[in-house]
Amino acid sequence: MAVIASRRSPTRLLTSVRAVLSGAFRQHSSLTTDLIENMDKKETWDRFYRENNVKRDFKNFEWFFGFDSVQDFILPLLRPQPSCATIRRVLDLGCGTSALGPGIYKHSQWPVHVTCADISPVAVQLLQEQANSKPIQPGNPSSRLTFLELDCCRLQARFGEQSLDVIVDKGTTDALLRSREGQPKAGLVLKQCLGVLRQSGCLLQFSDEDPDARVLWLERESGLVARVGVQEVGTLRGVCYYCYMITPCAP
Repeated sequence: MAVIASRRSPTRLLTSVRAVLSGAFRQHSSLTTDLIENMDKKETWDRFYRENNVKRDFKNFEWFFGFDSVQDFILPLLRPQPSCATIRRVLDLGCGTSALGPGIYKHSQWPVHVTCADISPVAVQLLQEQANSKPIQPGNPSSRLTFLELDCCRLQARFGEQSLDVIVDKGTTDALLRSREGQPKAGLVLKQCLGVLRQSGCLLQFSDEDPDARVLWLERESGLVARVGVQEVGTLRGVCYYCYMITPCAP
């Protein structure tokens, strides 16, 4: 049941990807086609980040929007809870070379351990090298920032059950749902996220998909073991974006 994919025609999706890429490439028709068809493949993203950084100084590449647009959705979730004195653990899922994870690390006044994870070792290495060359001052001296090569379909093999407080997904699920072979993976990723989230945790999915499509898909794929909420983020380049908040239900 391709609820979300059916909401966007190939023509609209092609236009959307071209708009995102226009700031990075002058000639990108081949890469655009590859992205449209194979956004669930590691090789596609390796190529994208490699070509995006050929003979140029490193620059964070943001899909949709940057940290400033969504910080008000993320930072309040990092406030320590009276019943839990441990550091808040945050996963930036499919981080690419975005400044989102480093932004959380920099701006959270409360101690956090932020992990920026991506399937592309090229992206992870670029972020790591940037952090090494230009260290980021944390918002709290006890905070930590790490970078990890990780297939988002295998979260439970890397993180313990109920070990994360916040997972941020900015376009990763969208990429899976809109690729030729990625839709089954999108449902698997959702289940993996719910498995590693604490009962008090939250998964934030940022997407341009309409709520009537995404909420239905989330409820179905989660097996009704999670609560789903939605808030509008705002409009950028004529496209309206949403924040879907998925929280585990108490057993």
